[in-house]
Amino acid sequence: MKLAVNLLVFVAVLLLVAVALLYTQQRRMIFPAPADHPAAPPPGFRLVQTETDDGLRLTAFYRPATKSKKTILFFHGNGDNLSGAIQATRGPAAAGHGLMLAEYRGYGGNPGSPSEKGLYRDGAAAMRWLVDAGVDPGEVVVVGNSIGSGPATEIALHHDVAALVLVSGFSSLPDVVGEAMPFVPRALVRDRFDNAAKLARVRAPVFLMHGDADTLVTPANLARLRAARPDATVAPVAGAGHELAYGTAAQAILTQWVEGLR
Repeated sequence: MKLAVNLLVFVAVLLLVAVALLYTQQRRMIFPAPADHPAAPPPGFRLVQTETDDGLRLTAFYRPATKSKKTILFFHGNGDNLSGAIQATRGPAAAGHGLMLAEYRGYGGNPGSPSEKGLYRDGAAAMRWLVDAGVDPGEVVVVGNSIGSGPATEIALHHDVAALVLVSGFSSLPDVVGEAMPFVPRALVRDRFDNAAKLARVRAPVFLMHGDADTLVTPANLARLRAARPDATVAPVAGAGHELAYGTAAQAILTQWVEGLR
């Protein structure tokens, strides 16, 4: 009996330690910024700097749209950088659409530390830069991949943009954590990114693209986003995992949908 009690106490202590570590170190796990990043923009782009409302200057890559084309404001995933953003937008780029590839605080050599509130500020700074550059918000398609779905949804909520596109997006970060680590209380997830709660209030058209083989942000997230926004256009991609945004199929689907916007 004593052995059983001691074992239970040991397991309980291990769980408490694990939860404590997850709570204190969670932002390091949620925002694993790559150590490397592109030193210069590729041909056709120029390096620009945005300024956040808390005083940070952040890098971004920009190329203007050709006549009558939309401008895509793109937010990459948590383990990516501007190099990946270029790959994830090559379809619209080839079609002549403008691109504003935003970078986050703490990523790509930028100052600051990433957080939910910080990424929202970074997104607002990128949108503000576009407006100051003379781009009409009504000509901007906001695209968010994975964790980029958070700042993308927040921007679309507060601006009259042309459309919102979520690629491998999640309903909320606690939903993702809860599915991956059900022993972790969702209340301990500090950054919420509650996209599903915001979608109904986004005035722009919404497009949801998701791989049906995504094991990181599962298709259950797509179902919840769809329930939150029943009029959204939905494109499940057979056999695609969480790397969906970089594939040829995703590029074709995204480009075709953006081309169809009026």
